[in-house]
Amino acid sequence: MAVIESSKKEDQAFLQRLDHWTAELEKLRAEEAILRGGGGEKAWQKQRAKGKMTARERIDALCDPGAPFLELGLWAAYGFYEEYGGAPAAGVIVGIGRIHGREIVVVANDSTVKAGAWFPLTCKKVLRAQEIALENRLPIVYLVDSAGVFLPLQDEIFPDKEHFGRAFYNNARLSAEGVFQMAAIMGPCVAGGAYLPIMSDESHIIEGTGSIFLAGPALVRAAIGEEVPVEELGGALVQCDISGVVDHRHPDDASCLAKIRSQFEQLATPETAAFARRPPVDPLRPADRIAGVVPVDRSRPYDAHELLAHLVDGGEFDEYKESYGQSLVCGTGWIEGWAVGVVANQRSIVSRKTGTGERDRELQIGGVIYSDSADKGARFVELCNQKGIPLLFLQDVAGFMVGTRAERGGIIKDGAKMVNAVANSVVPKITIFVGNSYGAGNYAMCGKAYGARFLYAWPSASISVMGADQASETLLSIQLKTREVSESEKQELLDRIRRRYEAAMDPRYAAARLWVDAIIDPAETREVVARSLACAACNPELPEFKTGVLQT
Repeated sequence: MAVIESSKKEDQAFLQRLDHWTAELEKLRAEEAILRGGGGEKAWQKQRAKGKMTARERIDALCDPGAPFLELGLWAAYGFYEEYGGAPAAGVIVGIGRIHGREIVVVANDSTVKAGAWFPLTCKKVLRAQEIALENRLPIVYLVDSAGVFLPLQDEIFPDKEHFGRAFYNNARLSAEGVFQMAAIMGPCVAGGAYLPIMSDESHIIEGTGSIFLAGPALVRAAIGEEVPVEELGGALVQCDISGVVDHRHPDDASCLAKIRSQFEQLATPETAAFARRPPVDPLRPADRIAGVVPVDRSRPYDAHELLAHLVDGGEFDEYKESYGQSLVCGTGWIEGWAVGVVANQRSIVSRKTGTGERDRELQIGGVIYSDSADKGARFVELCNQKGIPLLFLQDVAGFMVGTRAERGGIIKDGAKMVNAVANSVVPKITIFVGNSYGAGNYAMCGKAYGARFLYAWPSASISVMGADQASETLLSIQLKTREVSESEKQELLDRIRRRYEAAMDPRYAAARLWVDAIIDPAETREVVARSLACAACNPELPEFKTGVLQT
């Protein structure tokens, strides 16, 4: 393989960019520490006083000591439900852990947040965890400690296709597909929520703190007039020894989690996908300096090859159609020993000859997908599916090219080809939002709607239908059609629209809505991508790749 040409020079501008993004990451990490605190120290102590571990303590006891836990959805519900006191991390912890070296999905209710109640975004987060388990054939462990649906918002979580009942639908599908599900009832488990652990393949319950029933004592009293305490209605002895609903009971959290660990050691070793592997090699440029490549000003150019020099093993990159469709960089390389096909937006401003002489040289705007780039991207995605190579998308895209020349050149047709290829791709897809993710460029570069196995954002990411300046001017022009304002009022209105729009472009905004699975440190991109590929490889089955009708 060819080795990427890199300047290997960290000039003052590079160091300033690195310092800026390091500072932004520190702000994010400080906010994340608060989110990980859930309901706060007093709520933790209250839970421990009941003889219960906190949700994060349970995860630590469940997973291999010292093994990294890849947390997903930490920012879920950020800025939501403030009238109810907020719901840090949507009141549930989700991530990829390891038990005896095996990758698993963990879902743990945090009962320090509104007693572990399900908010609408709690539901969306749990469904995402189940989706990851199903797509990657990863066993899933539910650590249940929840009061059930958050009743003031029941109409936003109860009846629809992507609401509460979908979790039990997914229980059934996971089990039917042979994806092992283990559940531990470590606190209340009531009403519809009782189906989640019992529709799992195997279940555990804790004596004294765990309980499970379709209706709690208050509802039983209201419905049929029967007075019954929690333990007699649905405690561990009742549901394990009398009803037989639950499979195992334990005296405390620690013994339950130890038992689950021992049971996972006995699981059969699964087949894995035959993705190409080789021993990992350090990148050409240090991985922990990659953030220095990305400009602070989103309109500034940079070379995507410089990102790859910090990302791929040994800087080795076999570029596809290097001199064609240059606003998109495509090629194959290795990341931590995993073969990958890379599709990256090229933000540097490049020029090309049309074949009729120097005067026909055309300047291409960085980050824009042109017709030739879309054609190249579609064919490269097809090639990776033919070769069985997972795809990594590095998004920093301003969208598809617009204007008379682009329309007459068939930009919609070529863009549709790329979107079609990405939508129908069957090899695992992983998306990193490096910078801008605007308009249909988000789709073509495998945004959330296009079936990526995992999606991660850098602190520099921005997801929106268009840039703030363009959107602000567009929204302003619409408002000005209905009223007349002075120049000062016009500027004030423009600034207000821009501030509101820019707030919605922040990566926290996207992560709060689960458009991305996590906001990651750019320096950790290699290990996060490798971990994601290891999870994806747990599903050995790749369906036949088909694209349907394509206009040519």
